[in-house]
Amino acid sequence: MSLAYRPAQAEDLAAADALVVATINDLTVRHGFGPMATASPPSFQLFSLKDDPDGLWIAEDDGDILGFAWSWVCGDVWFLAQLFVDPAQQGRGIGNELLKLTLEHARKSKAAHKALITFTFNRVSQGLYMRHGLFPKMPIYFFAAARERVTERLPESPLRSMPIDDTAVTMKRLAEIDSRATGVSREKHHRYLLNDPATTGVLLCAGGGCVGYSYVSSNGHIGPLAVMRADILRDAFAAALKLAAGRSSEKISAFLPGTCDSALNLAVHHGMRITFPMLLMASPGYGDWTQYLPRNPGFM
Repeated sequence: MSLAYRPAQAEDLAAADALVVATINDLTVRHGFGPMATASPPSFQLFSLKDDPDGLWIAEDDGDILGFAWSWVCGDVWFLAQLFVDPAQQGRGIGNELLKLTLEHARKSKAAHKALITFTFNRVSQGLYMRHGLFPKMPIYFFAAARERVTERLPESPLRSMPIDDTAVTMKRLAEIDSRATGVSREKHHRYLLNDPATTGVLLCAGGGCVGYSYVSSNGHIGPLAVMRADILRDAFAAALKLAAGRSSEKISAFLPGTCDSALNLAVHHGMRITFPMLLMASPGYGDWTQYLPRNPGFM
């Protein structure tokens, strides 16, 4: 048996996702949170593979997948979406080697900034990332609550909403919002979300202009959400909660950065509670999110 590393192929992604789910659940169970991850079609992984295959890597031994790493690049931001190793194989240096391969992806892409989202209680991984120049920036909390509880006395947002389409005008608006909120345009990721039948996207408007956007999934999950200015984040999140409340899902959820005081305040006052804590880690100079709510740890 010999350990080998190779670029991922489309036919690897379902098995890689199963490995990721099992590894996440092993970690969260050991830390008292219970199993949290469930298998899903690797749609975004496949999208990323087609867009930029240099960012996805497999560690295998005699045909068995032991580890998986996946990163993507937008503009000058490199993001590590996933890096997981079979719990039975940890301690062999697999994670370190996979991280080196994905960091080479960042170098080849000439990314100025690097970032990732990991579990707050994943101390081993945090140490690995810090050794490679990514440092803790801020907590990100996964909030959730029953839909009926969230909608009680939910304030009306002054922002108007209109559907996101794929016209050049809309893409330009989204690019402007993203550049203000995260420092980078993500047009390809917006086009991915627009082709997801389980996701609804809206532009949020005030006066004669668009000041933000939000996506809501059919399961009641909000994100990504971005605004032009931090002072309108509360109104944007209220509009997203109202949109999520109109779905038939039992729960409403969102990832809220610890720097987004107004969104955190609104969530807590409408019955949403922290399900588990996560952490944004990044290279120096990146990660001041006061105008952005991520979709999930892989999409950002």
